[in-house]
Amino acid sequence: MTATLLATHRVEKPWGRHSLWPGFADPAPDQEPVGEIWFQTPGNAAPDLLIKYLFTSEKLSVQVHPDDAQAQAKGLPRGKDECWVILAAEPDSTIALGTRRPVDRETLRAAALDGSIEELLDWKPVKAGDFYYSASGTVHAIGAGITLVEVQQNSETTYRLYDYGRPRELHLDDGVAVSDPVPYVPHPMPGKVADDRTILVEGPKFVLERWEGGRRAFTLPDGVTGWLIPLAGEGVVDGVAFHAGECVTLEGTGELHAEAGSDLLFAYPGDRRI
Repeated sequence: MTATLLATHRVEKPWGRHSLWPGFADPAPDQEPVGEIWFQTPGNAAPDLLIKYLFTSEKLSVQVHPDDAQAQAKGLPRGKDECWVILAAEPDSTIALGTRRPVDRETLRAAALDGSIEELLDWKPVKAGDFYYSASGTVHAIGAGITLVEVQQNSETTYRLYDYGRPRELHLDDGVAVSDPVPYVPHPMPGKVADDRTILVEGPKFVLERWEGGRRAFTLPDGVTGWLIPLAGEGVVDGVAFHAGECVTLEGTGELHAEAGSDLLFAYPGDRRI
C-alpha cells in the first residue's frame, strides 16, 4: 500500500475562529481567525475529492453548486456534491438546507435580492454527530458556532446567492440557473454494516465510512485513492503514523492499526462501498 500524509493549508476567514479542534494549533489572539483547514495532495495533482475542516463564528453565505454536467458546460472539470460530519455545535447552531416549500427560480432570485431568502430557507438545528449530504443544486448555508468536516468533490465552484450585506460578489445568474429550490430530502444512509464500520453515504459521487479503532486490512481498487481522516485517536497505516487533525491518502492493499477509542472517517470516490 502507498500511504501519504497530506500537508495542511490554513485559510483565514472573517467568519472563522481562534478556537479550533484538537490536533490543530489555535491562531494567536492578534492573528486573523481561521475558518478552514484543507488537506492538500503533493504536486499539481487534482484528485477527485477534497477534505476540509470548517470552524464558524458567523453564518456563511447562502450558496449553491453546479452538478457535473453544468460545470463541464462551462469548461470546469466537475461539479460539487458535498457532505458534512458535525463535530461540535453551539446549542442554537443551524444549517440551512433547501427551501421550506417549493418555489420557482424567479421567486428565489427576488428573495436573494431583498434578503427574504433567509426566511425562505429551511434552517435545521444541528448537534455533534449529525451528518448531512448536500447534493449539487441544493441551496444551503452553514450557520455560526459549528465545527465540521467537509468531504466534497474537488471543486471550488461556488455560486453565492446572498451574503447578509457583506461587500462580496454575488453570482445570481449562475446560481439561480443551477438551483433546485425545493425542500431538502435526506440522502439514504446505509448505517452500521459491522460492529466497527458505519457507511454514512454510498454515492453517487463518493462513499464516506466511519470506523472505530482496532486493526483492519482492506484493498482499494486499482486507480482509486482513499482519504483517511482521524477525528480522534492515532495509529499507523503502511508504516505512516497519524493522529487527529491529519489526513492520509491510501492506495492499494494494506493494514491499518488505530488505538482503541479512535474515531476515523474514510472517504473514496465512487457509488458503492469497497
